[in-house]
Amino acid sequence: MTVQLHARDVGAGTPLVLLHAFPLSSAMWLPQREDLGRRFRVITPDLRGFGGSVLGEDEPSVDRMADDVAELLQRKGVDRAVVCGVSMGGYVAMALCRRHPEIPLGLVLADTKASADSEEVRRNRLRQAERLEEDGDARVLLEEVLPLLLGPTTMQQRALVYGRVRGLVQSAPARAAAWALRAMAARDASFDTLRGVRVPALVLRGEEDGLSTEADARAMADALPDAELQTISRTGHLPPVEQPEPFNRALEEFVAALSRTVG
Repeated sequence: MTVQLHARDVGAGTPLVLLHAFPLSSAMWLPQREDLGRRFRVITPDLRGFGGSVLGEDEPSVDRMADDVAELLQRKGVDRAVVCGVSMGGYVAMALCRRHPEIPLGLVLADTKASADSEEVRRNRLRQAERLEEDGDARVLLEEVLPLLLGPTTMQQRALVYGRVRGLVQSAPARAAAWALRAMAARDASFDTLRGVRVPALVLRGEEDGLSTEADARAMADALPDAELQTISRTGHLPPVEQPEPFNRALEEFVAALSRTVG
């Protein structure tokens, strides 16, 4: 059963749906709403349980998260949109391509991967989920996840960005974060889905990302029939937050080119 997602919706023009990373919320997309919202219709949902969205009682599932997004777009009267997902949002974007292939007008996958979790990663996610449920707060995320989200350049030179991301991680609801971890741990590989995508795609990766590798990005780009791969320098797992200017320019050029083609 889908839940009614809370979403920020700004601007006009080609719809651009931005799906946030774990364990953040749509608040991470502030630089994109302010910049890209001047040219496109930018829709930034809070995935279930995060930000202003309720969690619901469903079993943890990335597919369910994708269905939530499809329902949101239907409610807003958006038939087709460019879909961009970062990290966990990338998993949701790929599930959306599989379950609702009529929606994507274009696909952007940033700092994510199409492979399923290794057994080690899966066990670690489930352990973190149990700890979240036991603690009832985000301590394990601050201790174990936060240090992996940002690149060395950000950690050394961008204290305000670090503080902002730490605040977002700290405010993650424990129950929702545990649910999302279990959903990610249960997901299957998405390479078959990517091979079936029939719209242009852009794969982005932060040069300093230690969570999704260059090989992960290349594997997604190779699986997609029509994809370009770009690397954003001096950034880790969260280019939209760490380096919003080059990230926004890459998105702007991609969406503008699509708009010309479709228009």
